Amino acid sequence: MITQQKVKIFIGCDHAGYELKECLMQQLSNQQKFDVKDFGTYSKQSVDYPDYIHQVAQAVQKDKESKGLIICGSGNGAAMTANKYAGIRAAICWNKSIAELARTHNDANILSLPARFIGPNEAHSMLKIFIETEFEGGRHQRRVNKIDCS
Repeated sequence: MITQQKVKIFIGCDHAGYELKECLMQQLSNQQKFDVKDFGTYSKQSVDYPDYIHQVAQAVQKDKESKGLIICGSGNGAAMTANKYAGIRAAICWNKSIAELARTHNDANILSLPARFIGPNEAHSMLKIFIETEFEGGRHQRRVNKIDCS
Protein backbone atom coordinates (compact mmCIF):
# COMPACT_ATOMS: atom_id res chain seq x y z
CA MET A 1 0.00 0.00 0.00
CA ILE A 2 1.35 3.41 -0.98
CA THR A 3 0.82 6.12 1.60
CA GLN A 4 1.01 9.72 0.59
CA GLN A 5 2.91 12.04 2.88
CA LYS A 6 0.82 14.77 4.42
CA VAL A 7 1.41 18.32 3.21
CA LYS A 8 2.74 20.44 6.05
CA ILE A 9 1.13 23.85 6.27
CA PHE A 10 2.35 26.46 8.74
CA ILE A 11 -0.13 29.23 9.51
CA GLY A 12 0.12 32.60 11.21
CA CYS A 13 -1.93 35.76 11.32
CA ASP A 14 -2.66 38.94 13.19
CA HIS A 15 -5.97 40.04 14.70
CA ALA A 16 -7.33 41.21 11.33
CA GLY A 17 -6.72 37.76 9.88
CA TYR A 18 -7.90 35.73 12.87
CA GLU A 19 -11.43 34.94 11.66
CA LEU A 20 -10.27 34.00 8.15
CA LYS A 21 -7.50 31.84 9.61
CA GLU A 22 -9.98 29.99 11.81
CA CYS A 23 -12.28 29.37 8.84
CA LEU A 24 -9.44 28.05 6.67
CA MET A 25 -8.07 25.91 9.50
CA GLN A 26 -11.48 24.32 9.95
CA GLN A 27 -11.59 23.43 6.26
CA LEU A 28 -8.03 22.06 6.32
CA SER A 29 -8.63 20.00 9.46
CA ASN A 30 -11.51 18.22 7.73
CA GLN A 31 -9.03 16.73 5.26
CA GLN A 32 -6.55 14.11 6.34
CA LYS A 33 -3.93 15.03 3.73
CA PHE A 34 -2.70 18.06 5.68
CA ASP A 35 -0.52 18.46 8.76
CA VAL A 36 -1.35 21.96 10.00
CA LYS A 37 0.64 23.93 12.58
CA ASP A 38 -1.00 27.10 13.85
CA PHE A 39 1.40 29.73 15.19
CA GLY A 40 -1.43 32.11 16.15
CA THR A 41 -2.73 34.60 16.92
CA TYR A 42 -5.57 32.95 18.78
CA SER A 43 -8.04 35.81 19.17
CA LYS A 44 -9.20 39.12 17.67
CA GLN A 45 -7.23 41.06 20.31
CA SER A 46 -4.80 43.49 18.67
CA VAL A 47 -1.31 42.05 18.15
CA ASP A 48 1.81 42.80 16.11
CA TYR A 49 1.79 40.63 12.97
CA PRO A 50 5.60 40.12 12.81
CA ASP A 51 5.46 38.13 16.06
CA TYR A 52 3.48 35.40 14.25
CA ILE A 53 4.75 35.74 10.69
CA HIS A 54 8.40 35.29 11.70
CA GLN A 55 7.50 31.88 13.13
CA VAL A 56 5.82 30.77 9.90
CA ALA A 57 8.70 31.97 7.72
CA GLN A 58 11.26 30.22 9.93
CA ALA A 59 9.29 26.97 9.82
CA VAL A 60 8.93 27.04 6.03
CA GLN A 61 12.60 27.98 5.67
CA LYS A 62 13.57 24.87 7.67
CA ASP A 63 11.11 22.51 5.95
CA LYS A 64 11.53 23.08 2.22
CA GLU A 65 8.64 20.73 1.34
CA SER A 66 6.14 22.68 3.44
CA LYS A 67 3.89 25.60 2.57
CA GLY A 68 2.98 28.64 4.61
CA LEU A 69 -0.20 30.65 4.97
CA ILE A 70 -0.02 34.12 6.47
CA ILE A 71 -2.91 36.51 6.90
CA CYS A 72 -3.17 40.15 7.89
CA GLY A 73 -5.49 43.00 6.96
CA SER A 74 -3.85 43.86 3.63
CA GLY A 75 -1.46 40.95 3.21
CA ASN A 76 1.36 43.46 2.76
CA GLY A 77 2.94 43.59 6.20
CA ALA A 78 2.83 39.82 6.53
CA ALA A 79 4.48 39.30 3.12
CA MET A 80 7.13 41.95 3.81
CA THR A 81 8.04 40.24 7.06
CA ALA A 82 8.19 36.73 5.59
CA ASN A 83 10.19 37.82 2.57
CA LYS A 84 13.08 38.91 4.80
CA TYR A 85 14.08 35.23 5.07
CA ALA A 86 16.37 33.60 2.51
CA GLY A 87 14.49 31.04 0.47
CA ILE A 88 11.09 32.44 1.32
CA ARG A 89 8.87 33.64 -1.49
CA ALA A 90 5.67 34.97 0.06
CA ALA A 91 3.08 36.08 -2.50
CA ILE A 92 0.17 38.41 -1.76
CA CYS A 93 -2.80 36.94 -3.60
CA TRP A 94 -6.29 38.33 -4.05
CA ASN A 95 -7.69 35.94 -6.65
CA LYS A 96 -7.21 32.40 -7.95
CA SER A 97 -5.25 33.43 -11.06
CA ILE A 98 -2.66 35.31 -8.99
CA ALA A 99 -2.35 32.34 -6.60
CA GLU A 100 -1.77 29.97 -9.49
CA LEU A 101 0.85 32.21 -11.10
CA ALA A 102 2.59 32.65 -7.76
CA ARG A 103 3.18 28.89 -7.74
CA THR A 104 3.76 28.16 -11.44
CA HIS A 105 6.03 31.11 -12.22
CA ASN A 106 7.51 32.15 -8.86
CA ASP A 107 7.60 28.92 -6.84
CA ALA A 108 6.00 30.84 -3.96
CA ASN A 109 6.12 28.85 -0.75
CA ILE A 110 3.99 31.15 1.41
CA LEU A 111 0.55 32.47 0.53
CA SER A 112 -0.20 35.90 2.00
CA LEU A 113 -3.89 36.79 2.15
CA PRO A 114 -5.50 40.22 2.66
CA ALA A 115 -8.30 39.40 5.14
CA ARG A 116 -10.00 42.79 4.78
CA PHE A 117 -10.39 42.40 1.01
CA ILE A 118 -11.38 38.77 0.38
CA GLY A 119 -13.97 36.38 1.73
CA PRO A 120 -13.63 32.83 3.05
CA ASN A 121 -14.75 31.14 -0.18
CA GLU A 122 -12.22 33.01 -2.31
CA ALA A 123 -9.52 32.41 0.32
CA HIS A 124 -10.26 28.69 0.39
CA SER A 125 -10.14 28.48 -3.42
CA MET A 126 -6.81 30.31 -3.50
CA LEU A 127 -5.34 28.11 -0.78
CA LYS A 128 -6.44 24.96 -2.61
CA ILE A 129 -4.83 26.16 -5.84
CA PHE A 130 -1.70 27.28 -4.02
CA ILE A 131 -1.23 23.88 -2.37
CA GLU A 132 -2.05 21.77 -5.42
CA THR A 133 -0.21 23.73 -8.13
CA GLU A 134 3.31 22.70 -9.07
CA PHE A 135 6.14 25.05 -10.03
CA GLU A 136 6.78 24.97 -13.80
CA GLY A 137 10.54 25.35 -13.53
CA GLY A 138 12.26 25.90 -16.87
CA ARG A 139 12.82 29.57 -17.64
CA HIS A 140 11.12 30.46 -14.37
CA GLN A 141 13.74 28.58 -12.32
CA ARG A 142 16.47 30.89 -13.64
CA ARG A 143 14.47 33.89 -12.43
CA VAL A 144 13.63 32.38 -9.05
CA ASN A 145 17.33 31.66 -8.55
CA LYS A 146 17.97 35.42 -8.79
CA ILE A 147 15.51 36.43 -6.04
CA ASP A 148 17.60 35.86 -2.90
CA CYS A 149 20.17 38.56 -2.13
CA SER A 150 22.40 36.39 0.04
